[in-house]
Formats: sequence, structure tokens, C-alpha cells
Amino acid sequence: MIKVFGHQSPDTDATGSAIIWAWYLNEHTTNDAEAFVLGELNKETQFVLSRWDIPTPRLLESVAAADTVTIVDTNNPQELFDNINEATIVEIIDHHKLVGGIETASPATITMRPLASTASVMYRLIGDVTLPDWVAGLMLSCILSDTLEFRSPTTTPEDKDIAEKLAAQLGLDMSAYAAELFAAKSDISDFTDSGLIKLDSKKYEVGDINFRVSVIETTDPQTVLDRQAGIVAAIEDVITTESDVDEVLFFAVDILNEAAIVFTYNDRVKQVIEKSFNVTVEGDTEILPGVVSRKKQILPNLKV
Repeated sequence: MIKVFGHQSPDTDATGSAIIWAWYLNEHTTNDAEAFVLGELNKETQFVLSRWDIPTPRLLESVAAADTVTIVDTNNPQELFDNINEATIVEIIDHHKLVGGIETASPATITMRPLASTASVMYRLIGDVTLPDWVAGLMLSCILSDTLEFRSPTTTPEDKDIAEKLAAQLGLDMSAYAAELFAAKSDISDFTDSGLIKLDSKKYEVGDINFRVSVIETTDPQTVLDRQAGIVAAIEDVITTESDVDEVLFFAVDILNEAAIVFTYNDRVKQVIEKSFNVTVEGDTEILPGVVSRKKQILPNLKV
């Protein structure tokens, strides 16, 4: 059996893409596959699975040398199990930049395309196959989530074209459905402060500093700001307990106003934000107008 999974701190695209590809392998190839997740699902992803009546994938806590796996929505070993290279990796499907560090025992099928979501890449790979409505709904959800309903600079004309075709098949109003997604995404009431830091987080090295870059996408940033003291305390705990994290950068992305609010809680973070985004930080938060994408606008700009 092929185990299909995305990155740790799974979002809608990582979860949805694993489910989509496992469906495709099972239904349209001779392979036997199962989708897994590598962590707790956020509220948006929970909403999507409920909306399309899709069972939640099982949690995968480790891999072994005997496992055959397909990796989706990442090619970064820092976002996977420490021993990921021990498994037999047969395929990688992704839309992020090539990071390096993953090794395969034999040639693998690797597809990486500059689209806004892995689901978009899969739509093209699947080709002329009739998609059940639940698969189409899952694909559309992934695209709308990763593009923030086409607000993100990662959006391409191809992503929009695919989304429009999927919405037409489903008879859905994309804007109305996206509003439902973002309402679910904005509900952080069930998550601890530590949970919020790791909910949508990627580890990223700049110079000799190892960052955990955390993003909360929301239509109500005040609910995040109201928890600032607790989140900062949790950040300090993360830095103390995680040996591979020197600093945490925490961004609340205001979807509707298309801006990011970053917590500037110590001098080093303030210096990083000033140098990276050409701003002068005076308080314990800084608003970065137009910044909505970690992949396109945050990570590439980080300087120390």
C-alpha cells in the first residue's frame, strides 16, 4: 500500500491533496493507496471535509523502511519525519520551490509546477477523468484556500481557470463558498496559544538563524490580537523547548484587508522585520500592507 501524505501542520491543500491522490491511485491505477495526515486539522479543513462528507484521514505518526510513500504539497524534509529518507518514496507532487534534502533509493516520479496549490497540479495530472462532486469540491476548496480566493500573489490564470471549471461543475458561487471557508478558518477558539503557533507553521533557515514562521489567516484579526500576550508567552516556550528553533515569526494575515500583522515581541524580531520589509518598528506589532503570502512574500524576503 502507498501511504499518501503532506506536510506537518497540515492545511487544506496538504490534506485535500493527499485524499485526492489516494482516490486517483485507487480508482484509476492498479495501486492500493491511503491518505494520511501528519497533525491536527484546522477548522477550515474540518469544515471542508464535513461539507463534502469526506472521512478524516488517519493520523500517521511515523514511517519505517518498509513503507512506500507519496509526498504531496511539500518537498522539504524539515516538514516531514526525521527518517523520511528511510521510506521508499515513489512520488512527490508539489507547488513549492525545490528545497533539497530528500533522497530516494530509486528513481521517483516528481511533479513540481508553479501553481498556487497542489490540487491545481493534480487537476492537470489527472487529465480527462470525470471527477466525482466530492473530489471537485475538495479541489476547489484547496485552490480557494491557498489563493485566499485569488488575493494571493501566488495565484495564476491557470488556478483561476481550474477553479471556475470546478465551480461550474458543482453549481457553486465561488465567493459565497470562499466566505464559508474563511469563516471556518477564522475560528481559533478551540486552539491553545501553543496550538496557534503550530497550526500553520513552517521551519525556515536564514543565515545562521532557524525560524519557525507561523501564519494565521483570518477575516477577524482582532481575535488573534486579543490573545497576543498568551501567544508571545507560548512562543518563548517554543524557543526554549525546540532545539531546532531559534526564533518564531508570527503573522496574522487579514484576508479582507490584504495585510499581515506581525508580532514584534523582542529586539531580534524587530530587526528582522525592519530589514526584511523596509519598515520602522515602534511597537509590539507591525502592519505589513499587501503581504498575504508566506511562500511568495514572507519567506523570500527574510533577512537577518
